[in-house]
Amino acid sequence: MRLLGKMNLVRIVLALFFLFAAVLPLANMFARMVDPAVREVFSSEQFFTACMNSVSVSLTATALSLSAALFVAWALCRTNIKGKGVIAVVMTAPMLIPSLAHGMSLVFLFGSNGMITRAFGLESGLYGFWGIVAGSVLYSFPSAFLLLYDVLKYEDATPYEAASVLGVPSFRQFVGITLPYLRRPLIAAAFATFALVVTDYGVPLMVGGKCVTLPVLMYQEVVGLLNFDTGIAIGFVLLIPAIVAFVADMLNAERGRIAFVSKPFSIKRNRVRDGIASLCIAGMGLFVIMPVAAFSFVAFVKKYPVDLSFTVANIGRAFNMNMGEYWANSLFIACAVALIGTCLAYCAGYITARAGGRFAKALHLACITTLAVPGIVLGLSYMVFFKGTFIYGTFAILILANLGHFFASPYLMAYNSLGKVNGNLEAVGSTLGVSRLRIVKDVVIPQTKDTVLEMFAYFFVNCMVTISAVAFLSTTMDMPLALLISDLDAQRLTECAALVSLVIFASNVALKAAVACIKKASSGRHAR
Repeated sequence: MRLLGKMNLVRIVLALFFLFAAVLPLANMFARMVDPAVREVFSSEQFFTACMNSVSVSLTATALSLSAALFVAWALCRTNIKGKGVIAVVMTAPMLIPSLAHGMSLVFLFGSNGMITRAFGLESGLYGFWGIVAGSVLYSFPSAFLLLYDVLKYEDATPYEAASVLGVPSFRQFVGITLPYLRRPLIAAAFATFALVVTDYGVPLMVGGKCVTLPVLMYQEVVGLLNFDTGIAIGFVLLIPAIVAFVADMLNAERGRIAFVSKPFSIKRNRVRDGIASLCIAGMGLFVIMPVAAFSFVAFVKKYPVDLSFTVANIGRAFNMNMGEYWANSLFIACAVALIGTCLAYCAGYITARAGGRFAKALHLACITTLAVPGIVLGLSYMVFFKGTFIYGTFAILILANLGHFFASPYLMAYNSLGKVNGNLEAVGSTLGVSRLRIVKDVVIPQTKDTVLEMFAYFFVNCMVTISAVAFLSTTMDMPLALLISDLDAQRLTECAALVSLVIFASNVALKAAVACIKKASSGRHAR
């Protein structure tokens, strides 16, 4: 009875969490769509221009990002280039910094006074459409790469061996076998990348110039002019591509089950192929690393771009601008969200993967549906719904917003991992008189501890880099560090803004390294 009571308590907590983290704020915001002032926004020329800019930028960036991701994933899985493990890690580096930092680093490199622009005597064409595209590719590439790489590295080699015996050329094998195998992952990656780019305002805010996108217009209208009608209308439009991406992903998940590897690839040496792949990978690696290198360099110069001599005085200047306080805010929010989120997502995963029942089905649907809500839309809905309540303007609303924004992916990690654990454990334990809670504590959690660590890292890293979900909710007392980048850049404290980006990157690298060390130490103990 005690265990049944605890399970019911967990169900109640999860139901209340989704009610206040997503259902009520979103329902309240979109209920205001009936207001004529909100509907008038759709007929304005400003809205139409921003909408066209968003669509064209997102389509272009998605095409380029997917092409680059497909090539890098193929090169890592089908060639003999060296250092594949290091390359795979490097390609995910842009995920560890805010999108604002991507835009700022492009200014350092290709702006009017950019390092590359001045070094080669070029004219800057960064600001505008192509600047947003470049930053968006940089920002979205890692996600597309991971989606394709994780699928491609488990492909079965048998069809390729049969094709080789029949004399089918390598290119026709790629077109006839690889691309059909990747069709569903490519569709899912395309929709996910498009949704990621179309809802981002960090890159367009830094390098957009006169090319205003919907998220930037939404930010300017709500934060700058307190025009909530425009914000709600744009929020509704931004929700559409995210919902389409969600539905496409669900349909692909239902129809396409990827088989386990029956035979690994034996890659023959080919100097021409491997040489070309190495050069292209080096170019892509340079594109990915250059932004990090740019703000790492600018963070320690006296005055960019006038005086590039080395100094550490920017550290003191940044701390005088309250970087330390905002860094502590970010660490507190990230740790709180990671701890609470990991517990909630793991409990939800356990109920849906192992407990079953009607509530489990409804809970699973609620968990994965949060994938369809962009952070900027969720943040605005919180602003409208919670304004005037006791949590508005506190850390609590920032923690709740991040929990709602990032809950789905860690939940799916737990759901998939717990589904692989022997399903008879609880039944055997009940027969032996061992409680379900003890089975979970002593058996299930130890078997899935690596997943728990990955869930914690996912929450932490995303909370450190996010700007969309908290831009409308933070105050000078609880502002996360990532939002300080645009403030410092607006005050022409470029070096301090670069230092802030470096601090966020270093914090996330340290967390990822700590998780990797814990997992390695744990696997070493089991090996002994």
